[in-house]
Amino acid sequence: MAKAAGKQPKRPKHVPLRTCISCRETKSKRELLRVVRTPDGHVLIDATGKKSGRGAYLCARLSCWKQVMKSKRLERELDVTISEEDRAQLDEYVATLPPEEVTPLTTQEAKSATSRKKVAES
Repeated sequence: MAKAAGKQPKRPKHVPLRTCISCRETKSKRELLRVVRTPDGHVLIDATGKKSGRGAYLCARLSCWKQVMKSKRLERELDVTISEEDRAQLDEYVATLPPEEVTPLTTQEAKSATSRKKVAES
């Protein structure tokens, strides 16, 4: 049998996925920020995503960065002890992140919160 005339449909483009080391959410590589341990042992934010070295990905959310900076998770992921100089640079970056927005409650969440409040008052 002959094939139908016409072009084959294009394949959807492959989108690389990465996981935030703090909240463990999987997102496209472009949505996350890469932190890299360079071959000489420094820890930097890699805005291009192309620097050589071991990398870890984080959301651009303030809560993710605060959690990682407070714990040793970033050091474990990059297999390095972060120097005071590098930590200061990362802290400067964290200070530039916008504060997180408070998400409004859904109708169901609002109803359950109201009912819990009434039960507590009784």
